[in-house]
Order: sequence, then structure tokens, then C-alpha cells
Amino acid sequence: MNAKDLLIALFVPLSWGLGFAAAKAGLGHFPPLLLMSLRFFLSSVLIVWFFPIPKRYLIKIFYISLVSATLQYGLTFSGLNILDTSTASLLVQTEVVFGIITAAIFLKEIPTKKQITGILLACCGTIILLGTPSVEGKALGAILVLSGAFCWALGQVMVRSLNGEVNGFTLICWIGIFSSPQMLVMSFVIDGNPIPIILTANLIDWFTVIYLGIVMTILGYGAWFYILSKHPMPVAMPFLLLIPVSAILGAMLFLDEIPSMDVIFGGIIIIIGIAIILIEPKILFKRMKKF
Repeated sequence: MNAKDLLIALFVPLSWGLGFAAAKAGLGHFPPLLLMSLRFFLSSVLIVWFFPIPKRYLIKIFYISLVSATLQYGLTFSGLNILDTSTASLLVQTEVVFGIITAAIFLKEIPTKKQITGILLACCGTIILLGTPSVEGKALGAILVLSGAFCWALGQVMVRSLNGEVNGFTLICWIGIFSSPQMLVMSFVIDGNPIPIILTANLIDWFTVIYLGIVMTILGYGAWFYILSKHPMPVAMPFLLLIPVSAILGAMLFLDEIPSMDVIFGGIIIIIGIAIILIEPKILFKRMKKF
């Protein structure tokens, strides 16, 4: 991996991690579903013109968007609205664990001993995190984030049914096109008329929407798909372990949220568990020799 690709790879967890801090700020004005609806509307409107309509797969993508975007982001960011940014960003990492479990159940992909070890360790870290004072009295927030992580994993199983026939950017675009109105309707039902909220949003609120829609979604996923096209998954995936690190730093810098030591301890155990699952030492070391 050359210097350019390394910087692009580092941009992915940076943009996605800081997205938690940006979203937390935006949730001070926008309800979670409305904020995500605006995010995907903006990103889809900007890129839909550059990708073909996947006509054969629109029905499948509709259901994928319902699970992997509408339900997932609705649950995750509703949980973020209750929890502090650090705790939420660490709990989101359990999506990797849920991914392996759902693949075993629905795709009959048997996890390896290494993956089982990582799952058990990540679960221990999650239990420690759930017992910290930062989650005390906020069990609903933790349940929502963990449910969102499960929906993400289930959505990835559904994506597998496309058999790689739809490229990443086209998929993101059409998931956004479908999920934006879905979330808008759900926000209307749950939170009431969104028009007054939209009209009273200030520049900082709209900056959050712009960051989530352009930086986190278009640029973040663009960088991710570029890295995946140039490097094998075992080399690319470990960079995602930096997402909670950048999320915590963003929360400290912009939201004045200081994570407690027990949150950091539980988070470290989760990240180690996820690292065991994601990192393939033989492939990684082989690629590092070429640096």
C-alpha cells in the first residue's frame, strides 16, 4: 500500500468515526429518522445521475434499504440520541459479531475457531461496557444500538443475494433513494410534522446534514470502495478498527465528552475481539513486506 492509498484508507475510519460526533450534534435539533432521511436524500440526489438504474434488482434493493438503512440507522441513531458518543460507537462494532452469527444461521457459513474466540472476547467487552455508569439508566439506548448492529448484519446477508451484480456506489445510491422517504414517513408518524423542524434548523444543523451526506456517505464510501478495489479484504478491514477511536476523539474535541476509564477498558476488549475476527496475519504480513 503506497502513501496515497494509506491516506485514503485512513480517511475512511476518520470520516465515519467523526460522523458519530457530527450526528450527535445534529440530534440536538433533528429527530434521528429525519436526520438520516435528509442525509440519504442529499447523497442520493448528488450521485444518482452517474449510475445506471439496476432495474432487475430494485425490489431486492428496496427490502435491503428497509433493513440495512431505515431500520439500522433509525435504531442506531435513536440509541446515539440517548447514549454518549463513545459508548454508542463502541457498541456499533458488534455488527461484525452479528455479521458472523447471521452468516452462520442464514448462509450456513461455519465460523472458524479464531472468529469464535473474537466473538467471545467482543461479547465480554460488550458486557463490561453495558455495566458502566455511562449506560446506567440508559438501557434502552444500548438495546437500540445493538439492535441497529444486528439489522446491519442482516442487511449484509441480504446484499449477498445480489451476487455482486450491483456495484457498491450504485447500491449505496439506490438504498438512499428508497430509505430516505421511508425514514421521512416514519419520522412523521413518530415525531410529527417535520416541516417546522426543517425550517428552524440553523447553519450548524445543516452542516451536520452536509457532513453526513457528502463527507461520511459519498466521500467515505467512495474511499472505501477504492481501497477494496486495490487491496484484499484482510488488508482493508483492519482500518475500520479505527472508527471508534476517531469517534471518541471527535466527541472529546467537539462535544466535550470524556469517556470514563471503564468505557475505555470495555472498548479496548471489544476492539481486540473484533481485531481477532478481522485480521488475517498471514495475508497482512505478506502484503506488508511489499510496502
